[in-house]
Amino acid sequence: MIIRTKSGEYRAGKTSALLDFLGLKKDAAGRQNISADVELIASVPFCLTADVVAEKGFPWTLSTYDLDRFGERIDPHGWDFKRYMENPVVEWAHRYDTPAIGKLEGLFSDDTGLHGLVVFNDKEYDLFGWSIGQRVKAGVIRAGSVGFRVMEIEIPDKKTAEDGTSLIFRKQELLEFSICNVPANPFALSKSGIGEQGIVSGKKSNNAVIFWNGIINNFEGA
Repeated sequence: MIIRTKSGEYRAGKTSALLDFLGLKKDAAGRQNISADVELIASVPFCLTADVVAEKGFPWTLSTYDLDRFGERIDPHGWDFKRYMENPVVEWAHRYDTPAIGKLEGLFSDDTGLHGLVVFNDKEYDLFGWSIGQRVKAGVIRAGSVGFRVMEIEIPDKKTAEDGTSLIFRKQELLEFSICNVPANPFALSKSGIGEQGIVSGKKSNNAVIFWNGIINNFEGA
């Protein structure tokens, strides 16, 4: 997890570090309201379907309730994206000083997570943004990240934590979404295998798993 503040960015490798940064005690119990003005950046997987890509954009799962490798979960029913939808830009690598490379349409949340359609800019006026879309279509870039402001968290009890859950984000405001080469949390995986032409195979890609596992190992060894 990356913590972004006005003074810079920090990597929180453990839940305890994040709680300490937010001013919460490690042994706190129950749900905690957060007042700190910080942005958290977490990786997301995506799902590509060829028929939609050819016509409009790329269906993307921005977030799920799955347990990440830091032992954290994000409640899909806790997303607040009203403000974001007033200016739903898609950024490149969380760069605020770079023009948006696209936009998000049809954003919604359900029991499985937060979903939307990523529409990249046209080649006629933004060659770079269009080229990122082509890389996504070809399977060269397969990752993205959400930036959000946490409003409420839950420290799980002993029974809930049996599966490894150390922290649950219960309410959070979506601030931004970015396409990136390597996400803040490298555990993001494509939900569907992608062939040479960017077509979904309907099966998990073993090559993708091996590729991302290699990046994960490099991060953990750094």
